[in-house]
Amino acid sequence: MSLTSLRSLARRVVPTLLAAQAAFLPLQPASAAEHMAHPCRSFAGCGSVIIAPVSQTPPDHGDCTSPEPVVCLIRSETPEEREVARNQRMQYHQLLEDMERKECAMRADGRSEEDIARTLGQMRNEAKDIVRAGMTPEQVAELEERNQKKYGNPLGPTADQLYLKYGSWEKVAEAATRSSAAVDHELGLEFRHCPCEVLQEA
Repeated sequence: MSLTSLRSLARRVVPTLLAAQAAFLPLQPASAAEHMAHPCRSFAGCGSVIIAPVSQTPPDHGDCTSPEPVVCLIRSETPEEREVARNQRMQYHQLLEDMERKECAMRADGRSEEDIARTLGQMRNEAKDIVRAGMTPEQVAELEERNQKKYGNPLGPTADQLYLKYGSWEKVAEAATRSSAAVDHELGLEFRHCPCEVLQEA
């Protein structure tokens, strides 16, 4: 695929993929300064940490060897598009913190691992459903078709499907708040989980 074709594909696909992850949050992108001001991020660098500026010079030759398709698409973007992608990714990290905060509260209430896992899974699916209301019909159809073929569910895997995959509810809950280190690194970010005591105080 030519660089021009890859960049065209990136402009169409990357915002959709990143927005689907960030949907649980306000639709307006947060600036880096606003994001870093979150109380959780004052504790030992937990949360989303900016570790490098977004590259201003995308590669102009050679094949992308990253196993993460989104990484290859991001690399084909303009500096302005990558900055938007990073803001969307930071919103996604805020979603992860919201889910972790909910998990901490449920554990403090003595809820079961299954209850926690199902709740976090539902939060992710609701987030996807919310963001798709702001997508074009074509983007929604593309995402839903992919998920329908893979999981038999337009919103993605169910909690029971994830349980069959991972073998325990604890692992299902862990997967719900997982972040791709490769995508984060490509956008100059690092996500560090916050301890429950910090999340509950924030």
